[in-house]
Amino acid sequence: TDAIMAPPTSQPTTKRNASTFRWLLGMIVASIFSLVYLFAPAYIITSLIAVICRYPSRNAAILYALPLIVSAIIPSFGAPCLAGVLSPMLDYFDYHEEFETSNEQFRDEARKGKRYIVAVQPHGVISFVGLCSWVSAPPDLRRIKTAAASAVLHTPILKHIMGIFGLTDASAANIRKVFKNEGVDGSVVIYIGGIAELFKSCLEEERLYISNRKGFVKIALREGVDIVPAYFFGNTSVLSVLKHGPLADLSRKL
Repeated sequence: TDAIMAPPTSQPTTKRNASTFRWLLGMIVASIFSLVYLFAPAYIITSLIAVICRYPSRNAAILYALPLIVSAIIPSFGAPCLAGVLSPMLDYFDYHEEFETSNEQFRDEARKGKRYIVAVQPHGVISFVGLCSWVSAPPDLRRIKTAAASAVLHTPILKHIMGIFGLTDASAANIRKVFKNEGVDGSVVIYIGGIAELFKSCLEEERLYISNRKGFVKIALREGVDIVPAYFFGNTSVLSVLKHGPLADLSRKL
């Protein structure tokens, strides 16, 4: 399962009427995440090569790789305080989100200790609808963790950029640890199609990977957790994915 972020919302959300400035600002903010996904792997590889080969010099190589070194040392952390900074994305994207429950229902049941799996589809290359859902969610619901692949949680640079949305390891053992808490803190967002669904992303039609994804249902039954289905319209129409070649094969394995 891979990232990203979708607390329940009380009603579908679409792009609002906004000024040209807000639209451009939203595009810039969204582009940061796209550029990180695009250039972080290349930066990591070139940094390692520069340090190993001491090119063009030892000091220059270390300076070039310094952001990578710092990111590798410092753990990632959620930053709900950045929701306001990221809010221009709500004026840039045209999207629609559907949840089976509302904020009020979710919050009322969570206060009683009920835990949830928010089962989200489709994944998309980057879940920009999920990012927007997190930004627009009430502050208390932003505490809900999103299950992410270990590769995302341990990759320098990427783990800090995506980590601001509050991620947790998608392994079954870790999910069960989350469920030891109650209410909002004992709930988790899971993109049930995972990486496999990412590579099914298509601009022309919605494609889901669900027939072989029964693990989250088993965990919910064993832990006594309710499942809230969610669907993000527009998630697969933002970016295209490389579906063939060595990089695609490596991504699936990771």
